[in-house]
Amino acid sequence: VKQQGECSLTAFDNEPLLLHRSTILQQQFNRVGRVEHGSVALPGIMRSGSIGGPDTFNMGTMPSAQQQITTGQMHRGHMPPLSLAQQALMGTINTSMQAVQQAQADLGEVDNLPPLGQDMASRMWVQNKVDESKHEIHSQVDAITAGTASVVNLTAGDPTDTDYTAVGCAITTISSNLTEMSKGVKLLAALMEDEVGSGQNLMGAARTLTGAVSDLLRAVEPASGEPRQTVLTAAGSIGQASGDLLKQMGEGETDERFQDIMMNLAKAVANAAAMLVLKAKNVAQVAEDTALQNRVITAATQCALSTSQLVACTKVVSPTISSPVCQEQLVEAGRLVERSVEGCVKACHGASEEGELLRQVNMAAGAVSQALSDLLQHVRHYASCGEPIGRYDQATDTIMTVTESIFTSMGDAGEMVRQARVLAQATSDLVNAMRSDAEAEIDLDNSKKLLAAAKLLADATARMVEAAKGAAAYPENEDQQQRLREAAEGLRVATNAAAQNAIKKKLIHRLENAAKQAAAAATQTIAAAQNAAASNKNTMSHQQLVLSCKAVADHIPQLVQGMRGSQAHPEDLGAQLTLIIASQSFLQPGSKMVASSKAAVPTVTDQAAAMQLGQCAKNLATCLAELRTAAQKAHEACGPLEIDSALSAVQTLKSELQDAKMATLEGQLKPLPGESLEKCAQDLGSMSKAVGSSMAQLLTCAAQGNEHYTGVAARETAQALRTLAQAARGVAASTVEPQAAAAMLDSACHVMEGSTMLIHEAHQALVCPGDAESQQRLAQVAKAVSHSLNNCVNCLPGQKDVDMALRSIGEASKKLLVENLPPCSKSFQEAQTDLNHTAAELNHSAGDVVQSSRGSSSQLAVASGKFSQDFDEFLDAGIEMAGHTQTKDDQIQVIGNLKNISMASSKLLLAAKSLSVDPGAANAKNLLAAAARAVTESINQLITLCTQQAPGQKECDNALRELEAVRGMLDNPNEPVSDLSYFDCIESVMENSKVLGESMAGISQHCKTGSVPATHTHDAIAEAAQLMKEAVDDIMVTLNEAASEGGMVGGMVESIAESIGRMDEGTPPEPDGTFVDYQTTMVKFSKAIAITAQEMMTKSVTCPEELGGLASQVMVDYSQLAQQGRLAAATAEPEEVGSQIKTRVQELGHGCIYLVQKAGALQMSPTDSFTKRELIEYARAVTEKVSMVLSALQAGNKGTQACITAASSVSGIIADLDTTIMFASAGTLNAENEESFADHRENILKTAKALVEDTKLLVSGAASSQDKLAQAAQSSAKTITQLTDVVKLGAASMGSEDPETQVVLINAVRDVAKALAELISATKCAAGKAADDPSMYQLKSAAKVMVTNVTSLLKTVKAVEDEATRGTRALEATIECIKQELTVFQSKDVPEKSTTPEEFIRMTKGITVATAKAVAAGNSAQQEDVISTANLSRKAISDMLTTCKQAAYHPEVGKDVRNKALLYGIECTTGYIDLLEHVLLVLQKPTAEQKQQLAALSKKVAGSVTELIQTAEAMKGSEWVDPEDPTVIAETELLGAAASIEAAAKKLEQLKPRTKPKQADESLDFEEQILEAAKSIAAATSVLVKSASAAQRELVAQGKVGSIPANAVDDGQWSQGLISAARMVAAATSNLCEAANASVQGHASEEKLISSAKQVAASTAQLLVACKVKANQDSEAMRRLQAAGNAVKRASDNLVKAAQKAAFDKAEDNSVVVKTKFVGGIAQIIAAQEEMLRKERELEEARKKLAHIRQQQYKFLPSELREDQS
Repeated sequence: VKQQGECSLTAFDNEPLLLHRSTILQQQFNRVGRVEHGSVALPGIMRSGSIGGPDTFNMGTMPSAQQQITTGQMHRGHMPPLSLAQQALMGTINTSMQAVQQAQADLGEVDNLPPLGQDMASRMWVQNKVDESKHEIHSQVDAITAGTASVVNLTAGDPTDTDYTAVGCAITTISSNLTEMSKGVKLLAALMEDEVGSGQNLMGAARTLTGAVSDLLRAVEPASGEPRQTVLTAAGSIGQASGDLLKQMGEGETDERFQDIMMNLAKAVANAAAMLVLKAKNVAQVAEDTALQNRVITAATQCALSTSQLVACTKVVSPTISSPVCQEQLVEAGRLVERSVEGCVKACHGASEEGELLRQVNMAAGAVSQALSDLLQHVRHYASCGEPIGRYDQATDTIMTVTESIFTSMGDAGEMVRQARVLAQATSDLVNAMRSDAEAEIDLDNSKKLLAAAKLLADATARMVEAAKGAAAYPENEDQQQRLREAAEGLRVATNAAAQNAIKKKLIHRLENAAKQAAAAATQTIAAAQNAAASNKNTMSHQQLVLSCKAVADHIPQLVQGMRGSQAHPEDLGAQLTLIIASQSFLQPGSKMVASSKAAVPTVTDQAAAMQLGQCAKNLATCLAELRTAAQKAHEACGPLEIDSALSAVQTLKSELQDAKMATLEGQLKPLPGESLEKCAQDLGSMSKAVGSSMAQLLTCAAQGNEHYTGVAARETAQALRTLAQAARGVAASTVEPQAAAAMLDSACHVMEGSTMLIHEAHQALVCPGDAESQQRLAQVAKAVSHSLNNCVNCLPGQKDVDMALRSIGEASKKLLVENLPPCSKSFQEAQTDLNHTAAELNHSAGDVVQSSRGSSSQLAVASGKFSQDFDEFLDAGIEMAGHTQTKDDQIQVIGNLKNISMASSKLLLAAKSLSVDPGAANAKNLLAAAARAVTESINQLITLCTQQAPGQKECDNALRELEAVRGMLDNPNEPVSDLSYFDCIESVMENSKVLGESMAGISQHCKTGSVPATHTHDAIAEAAQLMKEAVDDIMVTLNEAASEGGMVGGMVESIAESIGRMDEGTPPEPDGTFVDYQTTMVKFSKAIAITAQEMMTKSVTCPEELGGLASQVMVDYSQLAQQGRLAAATAEPEEVGSQIKTRVQELGHGCIYLVQKAGALQMSPTDSFTKRELIEYARAVTEKVSMVLSALQAGNKGTQACITAASSVSGIIADLDTTIMFASAGTLNAENEESFADHRENILKTAKALVEDTKLLVSGAASSQDKLAQAAQSSAKTITQLTDVVKLGAASMGSEDPETQVVLINAVRDVAKALAELISATKCAAGKAADDPSMYQLKSAAKVMVTNVTSLLKTVKAVEDEATRGTRALEATIECIKQELTVFQSKDVPEKSTTPEEFIRMTKGITVATAKAVAAGNSAQQEDVISTANLSRKAISDMLTTCKQAAYHPEVGKDVRNKALLYGIECTTGYIDLLEHVLLVLQKPTAEQKQQLAALSKKVAGSVTELIQTAEAMKGSEWVDPEDPTVIAETELLGAAASIEAAAKKLEQLKPRTKPKQADESLDFEEQILEAAKSIAAATSVLVKSASAAQRELVAQGKVGSIPANAVDDGQWSQGLISAARMVAAATSNLCEAANASVQGHASEEKLISSAKQVAASTAQLLVACKVKANQDSEAMRRLQAAGNAVKRASDNLVKAAQKAAFDKAEDNSVVVKTKFVGGIAQIIAAQEEMLRKERELEEARKKLAHIRQQQYKFLPSELREDQS
């Protein structure tokens, strides 16, 4: 072990020596074979007397062959046979070796460039090509070094565990980039020839790199048997050669100090690893078990090897460390080290229990981890920081973040003042930095500017400090808080003004980096696409990929030029705008290439090539997302400069064209490489249309006075004019005649002059919008430009010939206008023959015109001339034929047909001309084909009219002409000829094939020729269709498996990126709702994302395999959020708020992308602690960004946002009350001390009255300011919380002996909370609306319900202790509640979820029980019976209405059945209300006649129930069967749940709080509290479930429940409910343990703990109710069960209190940290945490979970209550 470690260490410390030794070994190996003694050619060499002879021989091919033969024989004799994967890798290596050898051969000489001119465009072309070539070569070298590092990392372990496909992918990446690099190097060398020797030096460096790659490929061959050090040495050589090549180009990494530090840090890792190996050796020596000893030795050896690989990898990527792919490979090598260290430590701990030795191993492992962390931190720092931007960044970021926090903290004066202190410190730092810079500034003007900005900032700070003092002195005064907010806003504005340049530089630098990475990623994708071409079996997908690659390749130069221009001129706004424009233009073609690459991956048969293409496409998608965001932010910072920039660009183009004309006159104008006459002519034609289109948009926007869109149109116009000017120059340079060339350039110059005037006039029109004179000038200039464009196009070769043909047809057609036709000169038969002949010729010429329009301009000229000639002859023959007509009407018809043919012929030539000018124009080819068909059809009509032939002959002739016309389509299968989809086309082909077969059969039958229909092909077609179906099924299975196994998140990332991109797309769709509507849904989806991010933090530690589903949920929620955000931004006022919302949502999107990517990475390697930490960081960042989205929404409508928050809070309260009702029903709601209801009565009444006042403020707030509305909403939420707390205390004080009265009281406050939720919602919708708006009526209605329910609560509180009236009061409250529920039921709102008919039936049957109880209560007139009836009725009707609507709106339920269900639901409820009201009447007047009516009313209800159940049966369909009776498995499930809880408890026992620096004692205590509370809950729930099991056994023994019961349905439902409740207890306890584990490790919030503890409490309540339904209340088992339930409730309450206290303390502690130590974005994180602590408790998700527990799994309640009654 020691030797291994020392060997590795030596390799790191003595690298030059090792490299030299390796070379000598290689030479010695080449000489094996004893040539001197065994070769018969030796004497001849000796006799020559030349000393150099043997050396020359040894350097020839013979040793090479000797080496290959020996190598092959050795390994065939001594190595096991290669696996299939290794054989595939060998194939990849052989193919790559051939590519490398070809590249080596290609690098023999530089490119031969055609002679270039000296005009401005030629010089610019050379400079741009140099820049582009350098960039491409740099990105290719990056890929080669990254691929090399990947090979090193992937081949590190056991060959049997190696992913040979990934190795093949890395090798393919290297070879394909080397091939492309050799082309770029040859071109760059040719361009650099002016610099003496530089071109040849570059070629030499490239050849060296190629040789190094060749060595690596030989070393990694599976059959080579080379030692590992050979691979590492070859890899190091590639790194060295790469660095030399970049230096020869002048592109070497500038920061050599960074590289030196990086290498030293890598060696430090190696040294630390060597120490670990020595410590592991000590452990191995004392291990008694040989197997364990060997395991330690193996692990230590692996540790040494992985660190040697890390150093080799560092050496490889060092020259290209600026590339993210290279940084990624270095991080991957670091992960391998970390895993090997973990393995070594684990092996040591397993082999020995020697405390001191293991402590030393742990310390050594810690040293390795620290050294590794230092290395990776160094790399990440480089990646994140790049070049220094300025001194103001941190202070500026702090000011922006903290002012945002002040805005969101309105209402909390203490928090605002705390943030103001932080803000004052940050601005002080910024002012001092600015003053320091001003003193050091040499330029006096700059110094004055800095001092003025610093003074402005200092004054704003002073105002803010004064405002903060006022807010601190009067914390309840809203005006003081508003002053502080306004002062903070002023400070923010001042900071923006002061640090504007620093901010802009930062954004531009980010854009430069994003553009560089996007261009590099696009270059890689193109290389991968070219490499995959040979093995792509789908021609269509390959062609699509080629087209998209070409489009991107055309845009890469602009992006590179923009990036380099911006870097070269950092202060030039024009250069920055050029970069922004280039970036924005790059996004669309880049996205298309991503899509076509992903579509092509499945059809590439070479797995390595397919993997390379897929990875490149994924990387490009990520880069495009970053480019989109960076471009948007930079564009916002640079301001509206498009018009000035466009004007400057067009003036430059004019100068270039004038320069080109001078060169033409001197005979020196040369085409640029790649230019041809045809290509430039097509570009000119297409661009003329683009220029016209963009100018029309420019005119429209300028007339409307819209500066932004006018700027966009000006920019697009300038871009189109640039391409037009380049095309005009290309046409002129390729034209032989100097006059024609000069005319083309002159016409293009006129276009530029007119365009300059047009843009200038558009700018003037913006200054004076609506000025008639300005508008008139604008129109005149536009008309002149249009004329110049037409002249420019008419200068193109070939266009004049078509015009001549058109004129010829026009002249010839004048013959048809004469009144009298000339006399006939031929017989009818001769005339008919001539007509047929000339028709065939004209039809053929029309086909030639169609074909030539796709060819060269000269071909079109010839074809159009021939067409006009043939038309002339055909027209003469037609006129001759017209002379033979019998009547005047026939003659008029023939002449009319000839006119139609003349018109169709002209349209054909115009369509051909249009297509030749712009082949890519939309629908141009279809129009041409249609024009050709029109010519054929009009000819056929004339022939049909004029000829007399045998039956069927003219039809055959017409058909032949039509076939001739469409035959050309088959020569161009990629051109669309219809709007049909692919599958529509397939269907059409199949249908028409049948028609064709039948028609051919008819022809054969009638012609008697003996042909038979081709029916034998039908079987073949059917067989092919079956094979295709099987293939599609197979690929779907394969894709699904790959998606589930591979953590595939590429599609999710792309989906999120598309959602981000859509927010920037043009004008949003017409909004259907208001800002408040979108605000509400955005809050919902934002919080859902925050919850999922929290869940991902937890699952990353406990269950990484579930991250894929959570990541998918993030994607879905973000897609909805972005869609709503786009609409919210469009409807927000003012516009700045909308812009802020859009920006925040996009930033959240990028955070989601990073989170999803890390989730995928962690799924691939679940034990990777680096990725785990990164995922947790990104999850926290997402939570932070969610809070920023919420704050942006609040800025839009503070009041409505407060309403949304309050409504969410009230929903949580309602859910909490539901749990309390279950505890009360189970008889476990007891007071903690001796107290009576009277102690709480006054407090309840007082709080209820306060809520009434809040309600009034809330209603009036809808018509007042947003601030008052916000205050009212916050106050009402606070008061309802207080009210529910005090009512719960009052209910508990009544004692569990009277649970029904407890439920009545809690139901009363629940009704108030529900009414408040509706009122808040109505207020939110009505805010800011007119008095007659419908939402105002809804608000008034909701307010009435609120008053009614508060009044009902007050009455209930007063009557609750009066035994004579409390039943009556409870019944009155229930009737009112059911009426309100019915109103909700009758609304048209569609429920959020659906339910099954079975659930609907179960809930409906509960009404039967309630009805019986109601009748019994009416007859007995006992208050206890009435109370019980009231509670049961409320529950039964509510459950029925909820499930009825949910079942009715199930997707599979038809409209008729739905309407029936809703109707019977209403009838049932109204009947039941009548029954309850009659019971109330009986209580007041208990006569016999009144009681007799109860039976009739109950029958009416029973009839409605029957109708409901029949409707539910109709919903079920024919396949539904009754569920199996589950009673027999109840005890098994209960015991299983108990075992599950005990296992979770044992897991908690093993947990210990995480180690961390000593902090406040409360924090350390809290972690102990978490564990103790969680353990006590786990223990208590275990006892609870065992008690439930005992109670169930007791019931079976008593005969109340049996395996085969008399009433199987009811007992089955009871048992099912018990099983469901037990499962929920076990699941909730498991979730609690998970949350405790994650919280102790710092991966989850206290809110997660609170939510989990509440889940335990709720499920416990369900279990108690389930057991209580049939159990004997006085039995020992039931008493134990209730005691266990109380224990769980107490333990849950303790944990909730501890967590809430810790959450509060944590917020306070964090505030202290803010004041004393502020860095980076800490304030933002703290604001997010506090925001989430306030809001997450009431998240919608908690309500849904509780509703799910209550409605879906607790299905037994109505039936049990019925059984209990019986």
